[in-house]
Amino acid sequence: MTPLGPHLTVFLREYLPNQREMSVQTSDTYAYAFQRLVCFAAERLKVTPSELSVEQLDATLVLAFLEHLEKARKNCARTRNSRLAAIKTFFKFLEYRLPSCLEQARRVRAIPVKKTDEVIVGYLNREEIQALLDAPDPSRRDGLRDRAMLRLAYAGGLRVSELVGLNLADLTLHAQPSIHVMGKGRRERILPLWKETASTIRDWLKVRGEPKSTALFHNARGDLMTRSGFKYILAKHLRTARAKQPSLGKKRVSPHTLRHACAMHTLHATGDIRKVALWLGHASLQSTEVYLRADPAEKLETMASLVPPNVRRGHLRPPDKLLAMLRSK
Repeated sequence: MTPLGPHLTVFLREYLPNQREMSVQTSDTYAYAFQRLVCFAAERLKVTPSELSVEQLDATLVLAFLEHLEKARKNCARTRNSRLAAIKTFFKFLEYRLPSCLEQARRVRAIPVKKTDEVIVGYLNREEIQALLDAPDPSRRDGLRDRAMLRLAYAGGLRVSELVGLNLADLTLHAQPSIHVMGKGRRERILPLWKETASTIRDWLKVRGEPKSTALFHNARGDLMTRSGFKYILAKHLRTARAKQPSLGKKRVSPHTLRHACAMHTLHATGDIRKVALWLGHASLQSTEVYLRADPAEKLETMASLVPPNVRRGHLRPPDKLLAMLRSK
């Protein structure tokens, strides 16, 4: 039996950041996937995590883990596929280090991804987002921190990994306040800060102190804020916001919902999908087009642009070309 620990350590600490040159956020995502897998395997096999072997992570166990993610943890198909991608990358890495597991690696890498629906993104309207941003108590130290985190996550359209990965050195508050963000795929972007967002960050820095971490935001122990930590903070203040905006009770709100809200509000304000893509740090417009499908105003504008100016509204049946385009959206 081959111990899992040494190979997993090299994979996460050396192979991903050095040979594959993956960003810190991507490496953290892979590490979290294996944290869930190791915990699941240890409980299922009745051993401690340090006793797990490579041979025990066979295709049968991986399939059981993926089923556990969907049924027990209520993860969506996209999350399942993301965890599977991390596992497949690890076994591709093992093929060159551990020839004895070639057949095992082939079986694991043959596990198919699950098809995902092109669902309409969920986001919060302006009243709902304002109720959430106002929920933290500014008279408390942790309230100042939470207020700054929520406003920055929304105003910057940040992924949660980008938010918790910010350091003090990434922040500029003089002249034009801005933040330097290292995004997905090692794509960097600099975002100007709204006046209210910069003000809440200044309020937080006054009480931040000198924790052990150089991160912009940290937990109560002074350690780096984690993604699950921010998820807990969001859920806490969401309960408060629902008392003010009952419509929030009908919506499923995750950290990524704030990013969706930023994108939709930016699209409404500018009417330019390219500016939304630039703000969010998307590699291509194809990733941003999901917000067009969620915005009926964009479809109405498209219809209006195809109607000749000399034809009164209601006197022209949309041509087949327009109908086909609307169905595709």
